[in-house]
Amino acid sequence: MSDQSRVLAGRYRVDATIGHGGMATVYEGFDQKLGRTVAIKILDKDLSRDATFRTRFRMEAQAASRMSHPSIVRVYDAGEDVTDGSVTPFIVMELVRGRTLKEIIAEAGPTPDDAVHYVSGILEALEYSHRAGVIHRDIKPGNIMITADRRVKVMDFGIARAVSDSSSTVAETTSILGTAAYFSPEQAKGEPVDARTDLYSTGVVLYEMLAGRQPFRGDSPVAVAYQHVSETPVPPSQIDHHIPRSLDAVVLRAMAKDPFSRYPDAATFRTALVGTAAGKVPSQRQLDQLTNDLYGANPRAAAETARSLRQMSSDTGTTRTQQGPPVAWIWATVAVISVLLVSVLIWAMSFKSVDGMSENSREVPSLANMTYDEAVAALDELDLVASRGPDESSSSVDEGDVVRTVPEAGLTVAKGETITVYVSSGASTVTVPTLVDLAEETAKEALAKAGLDYGSIKRVNNPDLAAGTVISSSPATGEEVEPGTVVNLEIATGKVTVKNYAPTFTLTSAVDELQGPTLKLVVQVLADIECTVEDVPKVKSQDQVGDVPIGSTVQLHVCVGTTIPEGLG
Repeated sequence: MSDQSRVLAGRYRVDATIGHGGMATVYEGFDQKLGRTVAIKILDKDLSRDATFRTRFRMEAQAASRMSHPSIVRVYDAGEDVTDGSVTPFIVMELVRGRTLKEIIAEAGPTPDDAVHYVSGILEALEYSHRAGVIHRDIKPGNIMITADRRVKVMDFGIARAVSDSSSTVAETTSILGTAAYFSPEQAKGEPVDARTDLYSTGVVLYEMLAGRQPFRGDSPVAVAYQHVSETPVPPSQIDHHIPRSLDAVVLRAMAKDPFSRYPDAATFRTALVGTAAGKVPSQRQLDQLTNDLYGANPRAAAETARSLRQMSSDTGTTRTQQGPPVAWIWATVAVISVLLVSVLIWAMSFKSVDGMSENSREVPSLANMTYDEAVAALDELDLVASRGPDESSSSVDEGDVVRTVPEAGLTVAKGETITVYVSSGASTVTVPTLVDLAEETAKEALAKAGLDYGSIKRVNNPDLAAGTVISSSPATGEEVEPGTVVNLEIATGKVTVKNYAPTFTLTSAVDELQGPTLKLVVQVLADIECTVEDVPKVKSQDQVGDVPIGSTVQLHVCVGTTIPEGLG
C-alpha cells in the first residue's frame, strides 16, 4: 500500500507528497477527526526499525508539541501506525504554505535587509524555544519556511536532538541530516552543546544569505567540520563589497569558535542584528581587531603548518642520505613545539577556571522565581548591577517573580557588570470571541485571529438554526484563556429528529409535539378511508421518520370520521 492511500492511526489521511528530507518524507494530509489540513512527516523505513530511535523521535516530538509561537511550526500530534507488523512513526504538524529559505537562497540571494528580517524571525523562535529548554541543534535553510507575507516559520524542533543522540560520528550524523555545513565546532568535536550552538548555526545561515555561499566548503563533511573547528571565516563584505561591515561584526561574533565569545542568548543576538541598521559602522582596523580577538592571531597559518608537517611525515618516496635527522625536520620540530606552546598559552588565557576565579570576575547567580527586589539584593552582594528589562508573560512563573537574566545564570562576568533582569507579568491571556450564530468557517477565522486553536466539533439538532451554524463553544464566549487554547464547538445540523407516532399516539398529542418548541414542524393531516373509526383519533401512519430538515412538513394519516383539528386538513 502506498503512503498516499493510507490513513494513519485511523485518523490522518495521507495525501500528496510535499518534500523529502534526509530522514523522512513530508506529505500533505487531513485530520479526519478535527477536519483540518495538516502536514505529516513519516520516518524512513530504515530508521523505523530502530526501537531506540523511534522512542526518542516520539518523546522529542511530544516535547516540541508543547511549544506555541508564531515563528515555530506547531506539532499537533505524534504516533506510530502499525500495519502488517510494520511500525511507521509519524509526526503531525501545522501545514505552512510557502518556500524554504534554502529555495529562496538558491533562486536569488536575499538582500541584506531581507537577511536581517529572516534571521530576526529565526532568533525570535529560538529565544522562545531556549526559554522552554529546547535546543534545536539543526538550524539550516532547509528547516526555515518563509510564507507569502514574509513570516518566518522554524521547523523540526526536537527532531535534531533525537538524531544527534543516536549518531556517534560526524559521518553517521551527516548520513541522516546532511548538515555539516552548519555544525558548530562543539558539535563537530562531539562535545556537549547548549543554546549557543543554535546561535552559531544561525550565524552560518546569515553568512550564507549575505555572501551567497557557505563560509566553509570541502570535499567531504569531515573536511567541512574540520574547518568549523580550526579555520577563520572570510568576512562577508570581502566577498560582496555591498555588504555593510556592521553585519560582518555580527556574523563573526555569532560564529566564534568559543561558545563564551558568542552572543549569550538569542535576544542579544537579535538586538545586535537589528541595531546594525542604525549602528555605527566599524572601521577595517576595528573589524580586524575583532577577528583577532575572536579567532586568535592568524590561526590559518598554524593550520597550514600542521598540514605541511603531516605531508612531510607521509612522504615515503624521499631517500635519506645521512644518519642524523635532516635540517628541515629539525626546523619543523622547532615550529611544531612553538605552535603548541602558543596554542597552550592562548587556551590557558581564554578559559576561566571556576575554582580559581579572579577577584574581578563574578558568576551570574540563578535568580529564577525571586522577586525583583530579592534579585537586586542578590546581585548587589556580588557587586553586580541590576537593570530591569521589559516584563514578560509566563504561564510557569508567578507574576512579579524573575523569569530570566541576561547574561544568563552560570556565566562568568566582570565585577560591576549590569545584569538585565526580566520579571513575569503573569500568564498572557486572550478573550474567546463571539462564536454563537456564526457560520462554521467564520468561527474558524475568528478563532485563528484571536490566537486560539480550532478543536473538536459536536453536531447537534436545533430547530432554529441552519446547518453549519455555531450553537455554543467551550470555553464560552468572553472567557479569558491562554493563547493557543483549544476551543470546541457545537454546530447545528439543520435537522430535527421525528419519531414514529403510529399507532400508539393520539392525533392531538402527535400534532402538539411536532408543532412544539422542540421540533417546530408543519403538520398536514390526511384522512384514511380504509381504517375503523375510533372514539379518540390516533395516528395510523406518517410519511417521515428520523432526521428531517428544519421547517419540514410531516403528513399524519388518521381514520375517516374523526374530527380533524381546524387548520390541519
